Amino acid sequence: MSTIGRLTRRSDFLAAAGGRRYHNERLSAQGLVRAEPAAGDDAPEGLRIGFTITKRVGHATERNRIRRRLRAAVAEAAGVLPARDADVVLVARRPALHAPFQTLIEDLRQAVAVVTKPQAAKTGAGSGHRAESGQVSSRRRRGKGAPASGASATAPVLATGATASASPGSRPDRAGAPSSPSNACDGPTDG
Repeated sequence: MSTIGRLTRRSDFLAAAGGRRYHNERLSAQGLVRAEPAAGDDAPEGLRIGFTITKRVGHATERNRIRRRLRAAVAEAAGVLPARDADVVLVARRPALHAPFQTLIEDLRQAVAVVTKPQAAKTGAGSGHRAESGQVSSRRRRGKGAPASGASATAPVLATGATASASPGSRPDRAGAPSSPSNACDGPTDG
């Protein structure tokens, strides 16, 4: 049976937030596999878990109850959790308060398995799986605000023959000439 440590330092919580993620309706998990410690280094070994329950979840007694339930689920599942050197942060949600205990244990097993899985080495310059097949994301290819494929890249022609302005904030006036963007209250501007 493996011993599971606790995350206590803020820097460890922030580092885990940069790793893999797992989400379901009861909790989210953030995890980071730690690098192998150097010889003579007294870095922590094994799995370490931290808990985050925000005030949005409920008042203090509800948050503490969720924290106790998650700690008990970690203790119950300690034998089957991966024995990797990793830091995992569990972010609880409101449904964790009333969820069946066996469901919490199963969620915990899945979450820890997903976020502590070793990351594959990246090959090539692309950052996504589409880079291997030669496809590029349409957002990267077109850029923000560019017309979708099949759409006209020219400005639309109005009934009067004038073209509409291509600036994103302006709209055509009733007479066909572009007008300045209106403010939120449709009143006079300050200036």
